[in-house]
Amino acid sequence: MTKKVGIGFVVVFVLMEVMSFVIHGVLLASAYEETKDIWRPDMESLMWVYHVLSLIGAFFFTFIFSKGYEGKGIGEGVRYGLYIGIWMSTGMAYGSYGMIAMPYSLAMQWFLYGIVEYVIYGAALALVFARKDTPAAKGT
Repeated sequence: MTKKVGIGFVVVFVLMEVMSFVIHGVLLASAYEETKDIWRPDMESLMWVYHVLSLIGAFFFTFIFSKGYEGKGIGEGVRYGLYIGIWMSTGMAYGSYGMIAMPYSLAMQWFLYGIVEYVIYGAALALVFARKDTPAAKGT
């Protein structure tokens, strides 16, 4: 594993944890409270699972990016994040909607927030991987 993969992995993992708190702990907190009857009663005791999933997801998101990285600036990371975000968020949001008696509005928010998250992760990776002479590294 290269130094940039290691740094990118840590950056994406930290971003995943922060974004998860902001989205699920703050932005969607009232929606979760309104739908508390559909969630597992022991859900809080299983939150460790999400941290493990974030570790695995952050590693593979970074590893795959590193294999196709072309040094084309922040747009490359945004595009990668958009593609992966659509792929991952579609299955998670609408797969859950198909299995759980949840409001469609919550599934749509999961889908949209998920895409935004992955775009941010991709942009962050482009900045981590940027060469000193690329526009992404210079902040332009």
